Amino acid sequence: MAPLPLERQLEIIRSGTVEILPDGELEKKLARSISTNRPLRIKQGFDPTAPDIHLGHTVGLRKLKQFQELGHQIVLIVGDYTGMVGDPSGRSSTRPQLTEEEVRRNAETYQTQFFKVLDRAKTEVRSNGEWFSRMTFAEIMHLAGRMTLARMLERDDFEKRYRSGEPISIHEMFYPLMQAYDSVAIKADVEIGGTDQKFNLLTGRQIQADYGVEPQVALTLPILVGTDGALRMSKSTGNYIGVDDPPDEMFGKTMSIPDALIVSYYELVADAPVARVSEVKEGLLNGASNPRDLKLDLAETLVRMYHGPTAAGAARDAFTRQFSERKPPEEIEAFRLRTNAPSLRLAEILCAASAADSLSEAKRKIAQGGVRIDDAARTDPQEQVSTTQPFVLNVGKRFYKRIEFVRE
Repeated sequence: MAPLPLERQLEIIRSGTVEILPDGELEKKLARSISTNRPLRIKQGFDPTAPDIHLGHTVGLRKLKQFQELGHQIVLIVGDYTGMVGDPSGRSSTRPQLTEEEVRRNAETYQTQFFKVLDRAKTEVRSNGEWFSRMTFAEIMHLAGRMTLARMLERDDFEKRYRSGEPISIHEMFYPLMQAYDSVAIKADVEIGGTDQKFNLLTGRQIQADYGVEPQVALTLPILVGTDGALRMSKSTGNYIGVDDPPDEMFGKTMSIPDALIVSYYELVADAPVARVSEVKEGLLNGASNPRDLKLDLAETLVRMYHGPTAAGAARDAFTRQFSERKPPEEIEAFRLRTNAPSLRLAEILCAASAADSLSEAKRKIAQGGVRIDDAARTDPQEQVSTTQPFVLNVGKRFYKRIEFVRE
């Protein structure tokens, strides 16, 4: 099949991007690709620092999918060696170094999760251990000589840590060089990454030129904010939605995002056409759309993308049953509490069942009306609850447990 015309390819690639650098170079590469019928090599690296990928990772994967559908060659770098260093981008402190075994285990899960978005048959997957494990010390010194300390300290994160007296380990400074050398090894034409990756992507251009390889185009994408509405999505902060999360959990997490994130989630991680995104924006601005209804549609869309239509419909039904109709889930986990006392304070039961982290938090939840026993609201933090009969404890929107008492 003939490649799409240059202007149409540019229109698709530019959608949702923040910057494409240097200006005009992507057009030249695409024009040459069309005239020679040679696909561009599009690179993105993933460090397996945690076992699973989340929706934040899929922002880049979906852009790679666009390139793939345009006929270009996607090259995924699984950073088994860079993963042991840890990307310092945006970090205020040194990452703990992972062992080879930890990185290997995490990398195995990445290999399957990538292809929830990309076409496996049309994707080249490489490990940067292929080249770094074979480099001699002399070759490492040659690579290190391509960068000055002054240039490295131009990075915002390094500069801030240096000025505040926070330690910067020497091995962290190797990270941009290692990522850049990946582009040399696979002869990348384009590398994509989040806006926090701009320094690393441009370093790739410099190092490629030093090694006699045509410099890549740097393409940056927005960073997805996590479910807390404040920080970038990350497993370390717990504000993530994993692509392998069970359908009900994925649905519930999506429903928990602040209303301010609805548009960006439709734009960045859902298969929403431009017209639908515009409709969502307009509906929120003029008040014609209920944010909760938009989140229901968004949640169903995401579950459908990663688990299929049947699971998506079931997850929506389960959520509606539990939260909209205030009906408990069909299966409620039992929690057995050992006691000989005839009654216990409700606040103590919340803590024992892990519905609250402290007595003060438990009392606050009770006083705010967020606690129900057998679907009856309880608002007295000092209430004593009989231990003679089991009951269903409901705290907030998502916590349900059947409390059963066992005599010691």
